[in-house]
Amino acid sequence: MHDELIAQAQAWLTEDPDPETRTELARLIEAQDHAELAARFSGTLQFGTAGLRGELGAGPMRMNSSVVIRAAAGLAAYLKKQGHHDGLVVIGYDARHKSHDFALDTAAVMTGAGLRAAVLPRPLPTPVLAFAIRHLGAVAGVEVTASHNPPRDNGYKVYLGDGSQIVPPADIDIAAEIAAVPSLTTVRRPTEGWETLDDSVLDAYLARTDAVLSKDSPRTARTVYTAMHGVGKDVLLAAFARAGFPEPALVTEQAEPDPEFPTVAFPNPEEPGAMDLAFAKARATTPTPDLIIANDPDADRCAVAVQDGADWRMLRGDEVGALLAAHLVRRGATGTFAESIVSSSLLGRIAEKAGLPHVETLTGFKWIARAQGLRYGYEEALGYCVDPDGVRDKDGITAALLITELASQLKEEGRTLLDLLDDLAVEHGLHATDQLSVRVEDLSLIAAAMRRLREQPPTELAGLPITRTDDLTQGTDTLPPTDGLRYTLDGARVIVRPSGTEPKLKCYLEVVIPVATHAGLPEARAQATALLESIKRDLSTAAGI
Repeated sequence: MHDELIAQAQAWLTEDPDPETRTELARLIEAQDHAELAARFSGTLQFGTAGLRGELGAGPMRMNSSVVIRAAAGLAAYLKKQGHHDGLVVIGYDARHKSHDFALDTAAVMTGAGLRAAVLPRPLPTPVLAFAIRHLGAVAGVEVTASHNPPRDNGYKVYLGDGSQIVPPADIDIAAEIAAVPSLTTVRRPTEGWETLDDSVLDAYLARTDAVLSKDSPRTARTVYTAMHGVGKDVLLAAFARAGFPEPALVTEQAEPDPEFPTVAFPNPEEPGAMDLAFAKARATTPTPDLIIANDPDADRCAVAVQDGADWRMLRGDEVGALLAAHLVRRGATGTFAESIVSSSLLGRIAEKAGLPHVETLTGFKWIARAQGLRYGYEEALGYCVDPDGVRDKDGITAALLITELASQLKEEGRTLLDLLDDLAVEHGLHATDQLSVRVEDLSLIAAAMRRLREQPPTELAGLPITRTDDLTQGTDTLPPTDGLRYTLDGARVIVRPSGTEPKLKCYLEVVIPVATHAGLPEARAQATALLESIKRDLSTAAGI
């Protein structure tokens, strides 16, 4: 067994083009570190609808040049089978460790396969890449990013020519082509022949951001901004300057790209503590800012925080999703409003009242972006698509512009984002959402929890009877199959699913409390909080987590 493992590692070592991972692997072989070698050679990183994502390091279960070259070769073979023999593939990358290397690996493979490759000029937000695909008429796009994962991770996100991320069966077909690559020695990788783009694509993206705002809207809201050590700062500042908003006050400790993400445990605005420096900056800034904006490291997500009483609090993704929807309705937007099934049902109420089509999709922007006649799409994990004709994906830059326009408009009326949330609660019922998210080291615990819920399904949660259970592996009239469970209760809804990008089991909870007047809101909020806590406890017990 050990001999086989060492032989496997040595075979990998002979092909590995990266001196850094070669040295790392040679050390492990020399030390006969069988446990570590087994972890790296227990399979291969699976290419799926999120592309690839994993820890950096040597071996097929890690992100490295060998894995990226195979992925690129598989994608190139797939594109050629689709008839794109000399099509353009545009490649973007963030500021994580190895991102630029992996972008150049991809460009070399595409060029060697006879396709044309163009690389963005420097680390830029993922939405710039999504925009560039359609702007340049590319047949595909690749973004090297691990979004808001820990510092040691990197990833590989694939888009097709429509500018949205791949969905089945493309992922399965590309994975088959990757598996069919016999050896890295068969993959042609010239050292030149691709194009490095200039700033004209970025300029075109920035020009497009102007279209998000109303021509004569007020631009007075003051913001504090954090890039969370990612690539958002320069593009966001340029977009805000073009729009005529006051220049955001920067959280300087997190303003510049840093692949180590030194000030945060996880570079995700949703994680506890990630926004602490931004809150401190807001408290120290005069005049008091109207809102805090945060991007995740590749700037496709946008977090918003507001002053609530004496202190600051993050708005939930569902709250921002509803605020942007209400703002677009007020501006007379037409077209489909779409969201993932785990997002708040409040969007459906807003769309219905405005007489607009509303669609629920599976989780992820790869599905939301495909909604027919899309005008606006969002998911609770801080992702918003406010300009689908420009970027068919979530975009943390244009979302930041739109929420700041709304805050400016309310400011002129002597109101705040919280006042508008109160109005929406009285109009449509208080929609309160929460999440039970369990991170695991051992992935089998997630499968065990899902199995337990299927074999011993709960009949009630928090004393509310479950009126309907949908096992989403069967699919529904409107949704393709996915691993998830949906429980409908009287005045509540729960969805349980394994995360597609992290080792987490995620449970999404929503309760809806009717509210007659603004005076009834404090009591309704207290009731909702107690109910959500109770559902969380009962669900945790039922799932054995």
